[in-house]
Amino acid sequence: MSVELRTLLIDDEPASRLRLRRLLARRSDVEIIGEASDGLEATELIARLRPDLIFLDVQMPGLDGFDVLRAIAPTVPLPLVIFVTGYDEYALSAFQARALAYLLKPVEEEVLDAMVERAYGIHTYQEQLAEHDEKVRGMLNEVPAGVRHIVARKAERLLLLEPADICFFWMDRGILRVKTQAEQYWVDYAIGDLEHSLSASGFFRAHRSTLVNLHKVSEIRAIARSAFQLVMKDDQQSRIDVSERQARALRSRIPGL
Repeated sequence: MSVELRTLLIDDEPASRLRLRRLLARRSDVEIIGEASDGLEATELIARLRPDLIFLDVQMPGLDGFDVLRAIAPTVPLPLVIFVTGYDEYALSAFQARALAYLLKPVEEEVLDAMVERAYGIHTYQEQLAEHDEKVRGMLNEVPAGVRHIVARKAERLLLLEPADICFFWMDRGILRVKTQAEQYWVDYAIGDLEHSLSASGFFRAHRSTLVNLHKVSEIRAIARSAFQLVMKDDQQSRIDVSERQARALRSRIPGL
């Protein structure tokens, strides 16, 4: 008896999800365990259901497909991914260069079957799973930096935050937290990944454990010959020390400092 691939369908177009569901219903090696119509819902379902395989639409409002993959917590196994997309020159070249599976809309039955067979083969071999993970993460590093939304968490809620509304991120006893003007949440990203993705949006690594939005700094104080303290625009006027190591980098970001 063959093992079924526990599968999620992630697409903001109901017709596309319906077509995929109909085509996959013919297969005995696929079990559809859920559908998501946007990236935020997809993030929650991946964390809760731990699918083996996802069909992931690349272009969605809010969180796009790449954002969804970046938002998967390090503690959650990365599922096998079959990307679904309309024609996008960058995406196709990236998939082809990494030998990653993708489907063009409208999805064709024969191509879909070939992609599922490939996914099933990878799923049964641990070495191939590790290689798949490396390829997906490698492609994410090549996608032009620039995160449109941050998935934040509070109790059982998931929220989308715009980077412009964030004052700073900081590590708190192993948990990465995020502060807006009046609220704080926690996130499942690595601070180094956020530093890379948000640098073009004005974020600066003040310390190994703190990433600040320079647009949310109200005052910069010299606290030593070669160090600074940032006073933030949040309700608490939080004060963040810039390490001596990062002070030079801050001067390069803010001419005249």
